[in-house]
Amino acid sequence: MLPGNRTSLTVDLDHIKSLVFRRPRILWIVLGAMLLVSVIPLALYHRQVLQLSQQKLTDTESVQQTEVTRSVGEEIQLFDTNLYQQLISERQILALTDLIDKVDDAQRAPQLTRVLENFVASNPNVLYLTAVGKNATGTGAGNFQANQDPFVSKALQRAFTTCLQSLIFRSDPLAIGPESRPAFVMAVPLQVNEQFSGMLAAVVSLDGILRRLQETSVRGRVVFVVDRSGHIVAHPDTRQFVPGADARPSSPVVIQVVGVPKGLRTTETLRRFTTLANGRQEEMVGTYSTIPDLNWAVVAQRGLDKAREDAGVTELNAQALKFVLVVTFAALILGYIFAVGISTPIRALAASTRAISRGEFHQRTPVQGAAEISELAETFNSMAGDIEEFVEQLKQAAEKNRDLFLGSIRMLAAAIDEKDPYTRGHSGRVAKFSVIIGQHLDLPAEDLDKIRISALLHDVGKIGVDDRVLKKPGALTTEEFALMKQHPLKGANIMRPVAQLKEMLPGIELHHEHVDGAGYPHGLRGEAIPMMARIIAVADTLDAMTTNRPYQTAMDLEFAMNKILALAGTKFDPAVVDALDRAVQTGKLKLTAVLVEV
Repeated sequence: MLPGNRTSLTVDLDHIKSLVFRRPRILWIVLGAMLLVSVIPLALYHRQVLQLSQQKLTDTESVQQTEVTRSVGEEIQLFDTNLYQQLISERQILALTDLIDKVDDAQRAPQLTRVLENFVASNPNVLYLTAVGKNATGTGAGNFQANQDPFVSKALQRAFTTCLQSLIFRSDPLAIGPESRPAFVMAVPLQVNEQFSGMLAAVVSLDGILRRLQETSVRGRVVFVVDRSGHIVAHPDTRQFVPGADARPSSPVVIQVVGVPKGLRTTETLRRFTTLANGRQEEMVGTYSTIPDLNWAVVAQRGLDKAREDAGVTELNAQALKFVLVVTFAALILGYIFAVGISTPIRALAASTRAISRGEFHQRTPVQGAAEISELAETFNSMAGDIEEFVEQLKQAAEKNRDLFLGSIRMLAAAIDEKDPYTRGHSGRVAKFSVIIGQHLDLPAEDLDKIRISALLHDVGKIGVDDRVLKKPGALTTEEFALMKQHPLKGANIMRPVAQLKEMLPGIELHHEHVDGAGYPHGLRGEAIPMMARIIAVADTLDAMTTNRPYQTAMDLEFAMNKILALAGTKFDPAVVDALDRAVQTGKLKLTAVLVEV
């Protein structure tokens, strides 16, 4: 190797070492520090908040599913009990009419047919009723032709065998007719002097239960009934899930039901399981409640994606991600500015130092010792002033956000009231009355502020009520009133995702509860009803009575107060009514002085 080549190789190695072991620039250090200090903690906090929101969402859905399955299970249990009692009563009628041991007597057939037809006519759930004697012959009544349906015929044969043993019979789920309507067979033995004389059997439609399942299967939640073998009894999707179909392959919850010992009444929730839905794996929450007497179970399932969408978690996640990206970009920009401000005078000084080391003694640096340090200090002071100004702007923005929040609530309340010309300004007046009552109850200012907001939003659930019901000029039907009674729960569900309104939810959800327990939606009584709701209930009634409505002319204040005083202790809290009465007596509350703006 030539000496010149050795020198070249040494220079190349030194260059490589300088590249490999090059010290990081101040710019990268400052940018990395900004990311570590600002963005990464924020991202971790966002992740933690999302996890907590996810857990809370799952817990809330589990509670709602538990309430739904138990409620539907109790209704089905009551349905079965009533049906059994009606069959027992019909058996007693057969005994009183001396037909119980003559149901297969051809001469008594017309009389027996009339008795059975009367029973079917009085019970719309019974499609067919038959009474047979010891030889399995007899008479039937109803629009349904049981002998033309092989599954019903087989069920009636099994029923007769069971009644021979003096046992009550309930069949497996049946699909009746071309529409696969859910039904089952119930039978009781006929006995004379404790001796078997025949069977009384009914083919029972489950259309009422099916309608209840369809009513509760909302917002992505599916509620259905299975037997303890995992077969469908009734499902809101009657096309895909016919009675008798095996539901185990499509639901791990149903598999859990099959494993529960018979006769055990229990409610269990299966959290965050996956199942195949619409060709893809979907994460779900499911709950079942057993009905021991029938060996059935009510199952509720809901996809977490739909639950997140309804609760606003998906939107929250997107907003939080945008916020993290904005903060990251801002951190990089600020870091770059800070790094350049620090490194520029140092680079200038280093350049001048290198020039002098090369012998360029005429080179002078623009950096002049203490003067440059003072300039850096002034830069940092200027930056500190910018940050202080930025913080002040944030405070002003926060105050504007609060004003915007309250203004949005007022606009929302006004929008609700505008749906019905008879209730224009109603929310504002109720809020004003509620605050005055709260003042006469010596409530603190913080509680009065919460009551004011809750009263403004107490009718927000009417957004979800059909206008034909909300604006109906006459009295509501039972069905329409049932729809109207849903508005407190709808309002609470609408406002529940807003964390700032958590403490205002009781007034929205419970302002139609009565202290005697006769209110809705939960039938709470006495102290179980929060004070906020008890106050808004009185204020709401006062405004309703003193304003013109389609169904009444506005009452004067004295007449309305007499009505409200008469309801103290039954519908209203006596203490709240007393506070209202004192406000009226002292002139603090006057109808002519009420302002909509609160």
